[in-house]
Amino acid sequence: MKSSIVRSAGVASVVTLALGLSACSSSDEGSGSGSDASGEPTTIQLWTWAAGFDKAAEAFNAAHDDVQVEYTQIEAGNKGGYDKIRNSVAAGNAPCLAQVGYETLPSFVSEGNVVDVTEFAAPDEDAYTPAGWAGVTVGDKVYGAPQDQGPMVLFYNKAVFEANGIEVPTTWAEYQAAGEQLKAAGVKLTGTYEDYDYTGFAWQAGAPWYAVEDDAWSITPDSPENLEVAAYWQGLIDADLIGANIWSDDWSAGLGDGSIATIVGAAWFAGILKDSAAAAAGDWAVAELPQWEEGDDLTGNVGGSLSAVLKGCDDPQAAWEVAHWLSTDPAAVDAQIEGAGIYPASVAGLESELLTSGDDFFGGQVIAEVFKSASGKVNPDWAWGPGVSTLVGTLATNMQKAYAKDSGATVAAALTAAGEATAAELSQQGIAVNE
Repeated sequence: MKSSIVRSAGVASVVTLALGLSACSSSDEGSGSGSDASGEPTTIQLWTWAAGFDKAAEAFNAAHDDVQVEYTQIEAGNKGGYDKIRNSVAAGNAPCLAQVGYETLPSFVSEGNVVDVTEFAAPDEDAYTPAGWAGVTVGDKVYGAPQDQGPMVLFYNKAVFEANGIEVPTTWAEYQAAGEQLKAAGVKLTGTYEDYDYTGFAWQAGAPWYAVEDDAWSITPDSPENLEVAAYWQGLIDADLIGANIWSDDWSAGLGDGSIATIVGAAWFAGILKDSAAAAAGDWAVAELPQWEEGDDLTGNVGGSLSAVLKGCDDPQAAWEVAHWLSTDPAAVDAQIEGAGIYPASVAGLESELLTSGDDFFGGQVIAEVFKSASGKVNPDWAWGPGVSTLVGTLATNMQKAYAKDSGATVAAALTAAGEATAAELSQQGIAVNE
């Protein structure tokens, strides 16, 4: 499956104009780093919801005298964290650094909540994976340091597959065929995918949801390329191969008792699987994502965050240095791997010894080897845009109806509704949108 939609690299040349950016540049917010005029160390406040950053901050403070990190844990972004960050920026008392999902960064840029730190960050680009660096970049400007990434892989119940004589699928056609065999054995192929969990399929296929044309946003979740992806998942629904709703108790139970055989998702699903399906320890394995066309070698990405430098930061250079250190220092990265199960976005982080050991839950497989391979295969034909919370929220509501086969609801209709709601919201905000 191929896409002719504008590549993210092409978006870069015009995205700034289309956003109507009001964010201050780093030169407006101060310069220099290190101790202040009184000789006291500079304090950089950091807000995140991911566990492990408290230990990472302690490691930073132990290694530095001129700059110190003051850490606060907040609610996850869509559960109140983003509102807290936005309100603090509006009130003029925001921290210098806060965790922001890659998908939400363009909205923060358009709202003027973040600071361009390209002049400080650009020399360190090679310290990060391409997917991670793309996540912190809007247009040609960088707004923080990548924390983690979510390359997509296939988690599958190896015991169930072997019991039914099923080989690991390498294409989506083979994946559907596996589902038909499992159905005959009373096993569902997978659970549902409703919002961000669905985006990775389009991402892999090179079917973006945002593009910039004629200096305005085109919202494209129901493009011809996206409708091909939708038709595939609609086929799985129509064939009754889809099981319980993702994140539900029934979904967790199915993963544990073998009645749901796969999760197609980001590397961080490993931790979710271990928590949800402890009774199935030793049964599961990880493989590369099936491909849309035989011979392709691409994957999608679901999730990932950055340490964003917020508007009002007195020392954006020091903020960048803190963010970069937290994402690349071995002790800091290990604290995040242990605390939150992140999959690092830095090149150094990928070399962590914590990622080199076999995992008992996965039968001793070194699953990070699969994640590392996948991280280098993330399709570059993707760029997030503003209004993403409305897009995925509307998508989730209508995808649930499609899975329930509610009054003829379909995946295609869910994508169209999501695009229309997002375009209407951006127009109301005065952001140029193509018809």
